[in-house]
Amino acid sequence: MAGGRAVCRRAWSLRAAAGNHCILPLQRAQGGLFKKRKIQLTCSASTSLAAAWNKISFTSQPFSTSDTTVDPKEMKKFQLLAHKWWDEQGEYSALHSMNDIRVPFIRDIVLNMRKDYPMGSPLSGMKILDIGCGGGLLTEPLGRLGASVTGIDPLEDNIRTAELHKSFDPVLAKRIQYKSCSLEDLVEETSETFDIIVASEVVEHVADVELFVRCCSEVLKPEGSIFITTINKTQLSHILGIVVAEKVLGIVPVGTHEWEKFIAPEELERILESNGFLVKTVKGMLYNPLLGSWSWTRSTSINYALHAVKSCAPERSGPETDKAQLQTEARIGSGC
Repeated sequence: MAGGRAVCRRAWSLRAAAGNHCILPLQRAQGGLFKKRKIQLTCSASTSLAAAWNKISFTSQPFSTSDTTVDPKEMKKFQLLAHKWWDEQGEYSALHSMNDIRVPFIRDIVLNMRKDYPMGSPLSGMKILDIGCGGGLLTEPLGRLGASVTGIDPLEDNIRTAELHKSFDPVLAKRIQYKSCSLEDLVEETSETFDIIVASEVVEHVADVELFVRCCSEVLKPEGSIFITTINKTQLSHILGIVVAEKVLGIVPVGTHEWEKFIAPEELERILESNGFLVKTVKGMLYNPLLGSWSWTRSTSINYALHAVKSCAPERSGPETDKAQLQTEARIGSGC
């Protein structure tokens, strides 16, 4: 686990450009990932946060194409919509209706894997991590099924919206906790804690899918499940998911998605399996804009849902393993 954890750690050196009077003491010694609550930021009145952000330079470790799963451009998109999560007729209406199929998808698979569960609270006793929870649209129904849910989102305004809506239900207040943090921040705090990870409509917005999956593995228990819904990278998904959905019908705001960040199920499976997961299910999803509803389909050419399980004992590799394998092959070759 130590080797995997190191992959999710960042060594950032942020330097403000000379003359902007901005102090960002964020350099951290080896062995840990800095916490956002420890960041100190002081700027002169004439320096905007946006300007300061644009002047920051990053130095990343060579182990990944990115040192974070958070894409600043995506943060800016969702910042403008942080107060609209619970408007069922607004920009997130398609996500509200998606609950009709994604919640049963998660529930039924988990129940099929459990030997017993209490009636009325089928997910009772399960610890779930909802990554990129937004305003809590999926977090809350999972909590109502009895699970103990932790929802994380790097955008503080999203978490404020989620906390406010949760406060209306005393039962959910006991079952759900929200944190404004990235997945990498959570990796620093805990290890193999959750029974289930949910990343619904998130993968197509992260900065580094490989790093994202590795960090998911860090916080998921062995034999734990991960559920992902996302968008395939096809010509059809570009036409329907971007041109029609954003520019013609206005189902989601223009610029919500970037086709280059969509990912084919085969590629996502490869990344998952290379990080110790076994993919169990891949199902196509289809949205009907006239009815405002989702349904399952055999085709995964646009949207799809995936379920994978973390291996109990990941296969080890290294000099000792290679040596043992060579010795075994030698014995077989000599007839021993």
